[in-house]
Amino acid sequence: MNWNSSPTGLDRAFAALPYILPITTGLPYGSQLSRQFPIFEFLLLPVAPLIRVYTTLEQTIPFFSLAIFLVLFLLVVRNETISRFIRFNTMQAILLSFILTVFSLILSILDPALLGQLLSSTLYNLLFLGMLVSVGYSLVQTLRGEYAEIPTISDAVHMQVP
Repeated sequence: MNWNSSPTGLDRAFAALPYILPITTGLPYGSQLSRQFPIFEFLLLPVAPLIRVYTTLEQTIPFFSLAIFLVLFLLVVRNETISRFIRFNTMQAILLSFILTVFSLILSILDPALLGQLLSSTLYNLLFLGMLVSVGYSLVQTLRGEYAEIPTISDAVHMQVP
């Protein structure tokens, strides 16, 4: 669904950048799957330098993730002078990252011994694959200049982004 004229190449690049958030949030879930199937590491190869920079900053600067969230939400999503295409994709990336963070909190509360190794591994793999598919689809659509419509998530984004 195109809301306005086709986004420029620069708009597409800026709209794709925030998807680093859900990738870095979901990467810890894929460590076991990546060891078994190296193709997953290969898929993330194009964004590996950005992931490395983001994780380094996240480890060295306290509350870096919170600061990035606030900057993106207040200065990008709420700024109506920025194209709706960029604001839409930024908000969608924030929501995907938020969903992964909530699942992370839930899984940290549940004891892996209580869940069992098989169920725990299955949940981690499912979260990683879900992140990979949703972010991959969003990136492809964004780079094509189209809105990535993910059920329920995109509906929430459309309500937040005027």
